[in-house]
Amino acid sequence: MSITKIKHHQAELKRCHKCPDMTGPPVVGNTVNSKVMLIGQAPGDREILIPKPFAWTAGKTLFKWFTPLGLDEEAFRQRVYMAAVCRCFPGKKPQGGDRVPNLTEIKNCAPWLQREYHLLQPELVIAVGKLAISQFIEVKKLVDVIGSKHVITLDKREIDLIPLPHPSGASTWHITEPGKTLLKQALKLIQQHPAWQHCLEKS
Repeated sequence: MSITKIKHHQAELKRCHKCPDMTGPPVVGNTVNSKVMLIGQAPGDREILIPKPFAWTAGKTLFKWFTPLGLDEEAFRQRVYMAAVCRCFPGKKPQGGDRVPNLTEIKNCAPWLQREYHLLQPELVIAVGKLAISQFIEVKKLVDVIGSKHVITLDKREIDLIPLPHPSGASTWHITEPGKTLLKQALKLIQQHPAWQHCLEKS
C-alpha cells in the first residue's frame, strides 16, 4: 500500500471542520504503513497544540507499557499507525476533565477511520479506553474485555482486537487489581501477536 495514499488521506483529514463544538485542527499520527493500529478516544488540549496523539501525561504512561514490549515512544510512533475515534479536542466538562465526544461527533469522524481500515488493512487493532473499545465490541465493564483477544470484522476482514484501559492519570483502574493483572495479560497478547512482531522487525 502506498505511503502517498496515507499522506493524501491525512492531509484531507486535517482540513475537516464538521464538528462546531470541537477544537481543531485535527490531530493525526505519523504517516506509517503498519499492520498495527492504535485507536484512542480523542486528543486533549495539549495534543492539539503539539500536535500529535498521546503527547502528554497519558502518553507517558502508555509508552511505558509498550517499551518493555520492544518499542519505545519514538519507535512506536514510527511503526504503529495512531488514530482515534475523534481527531479534535472535545473540550472540558464543567466539573473538570475532558468531555466525551457525543454520538454525532463520533459519527462525523467515523469515515476517516473507515478509510484507514481500507488503506492499511490492519491485522491488529489496539483500542485504548472504553469509548474506543466500544466502537468494536460491547463493553459493560472493562474487566470483561481487557486481558483477552477478540476477533472483529473490519472492512470485510476478520482481524484481532486487543483492548487496553485508558492510561489517564485520573484513573486508578490500571494500577489496582484486577486491572493491573488484566493489563499485563493484554500487553503479553500484544507482544506475542504476529503483527506486533512484524513491527519489531522493521529497520
